[in-house]
Amino acid sequence: MDLNHRPHGPEPCALSLTLLLASFVCNAYRYRMQYTVRGVPKVLDEALREQARAAGKSLNEAAIEALAEGAGLTGVPRKRRNLADIAGTWKPDKALEAALAAQHQVDEELWK
Repeated sequence: MDLNHRPHGPEPCALSLTLLLASFVCNAYRYRMQYTVRGVPKVLDEALREQARAAGKSLNEAAIEALAEGAGLTGVPRKRRNLADIAGTWKPDKALEAALAAQHQVDEELWK
């Protein structure tokens, strides 16, 4: 029997350490996800930066708060307007219809 002969593969202790490390990395990746956001409109960038300055927070913190609020995760329900009470209540108005019809008239002199 050769005492220097080792089976193929890592030592059992190294294997346990590798599995533990892999588990840690997987959890870190899942729970601390990194995002790259491209194409942020200038108006949104300015608004986020202003919110960050006003609150004394980083741009990253302001962006995460805005994402959380937009996703409905802040615990504060967003006020929404249900329009069911006015849906289907339109009544014809002759003056409005006449004004709209006048806007559809083409002035041939302007198109020469």
